[in-house]
Amino acid sequence: MNPKSCLGFAKCFLFLFNLFFFALGSLLLAFGLWVLFDRQSFAAVLGSPLYSLRVWSYIFSGIGIVTMLLGFLGCLGALKEVKAMLLLYFGILLLLFAAQITVAVIVYTQRVTLAAKVATYVQELIRGYPAQGPPGDPHESWDAVQQQLACCGWNGPQDWNRLDGPPGDGDGVIACSCLEALAPNGTHGSPPALPHGLCPMAASQDIFPMGCAEGVKGWLAENLVTVVGICLGIGLLELCLLMLSMFLVRNLDPDYEKLLRGF
Repeated sequence: MNPKSCLGFAKCFLFLFNLFFFALGSLLLAFGLWVLFDRQSFAAVLGSPLYSLRVWSYIFSGIGIVTMLLGFLGCLGALKEVKAMLLLYFGILLLLFAAQITVAVIVYTQRVTLAAKVATYVQELIRGYPAQGPPGDPHESWDAVQQQLACCGWNGPQDWNRLDGPPGDGDGVIACSCLEALAPNGTHGSPPALPHGLCPMAASQDIFPMGCAEGVKGWLAENLVTVVGICLGIGLLELCLLMLSMFLVRNLDPDYEKLLRGF
């Protein structure tokens, strides 16, 4: 292939791909802001705690901003042949790639320590579950985890046996989210309400028997191929964009001052 044609193809591909990324980042940012400012409606529809929705809104907004920034730098740098923008694009993408590799290595090498810390945190969360009044945001999020994974406690329902029941109740209490039966919202066709708070200890057949530690391991085992595939796909895509941007930087005419006369 002619070198000029190869360079033109690289510019076109980088421009179009980052234009798509810029549009995707805009959508993610808009959706994150929508969830942030309209959490009550999303909580009613999804049955999710407000705390979880707030966290997800921040995640979507952050990913959207970073994606928009990368898309802007890649689009304009490729279209106007601005080396400074392409180098900044390369640097940010390289930092993201290095951060992902670092996090993956830390999670793999420290998985036992991280599992112990998560178990300690969950046990403290269970011990601090309010006996009266509405639960706090972290407790509502844990209720959502128990319902989604159909689990109870970290090691099992026995984790909740440490809680003292109300006066006069000798059987103790358990989180309502540990119960298999969900209470309906009362509106026909609407999703069931996510249970919060403490309920009297029920029969063993009405409580999720599996601990959430086992539930998380089961979910990872079922979705391991998908998770690994997504991570490898993102990594390979980032490597491709890194090589493409550096190829443009090295092959653009150094005396071609697009930045000064292209705007």
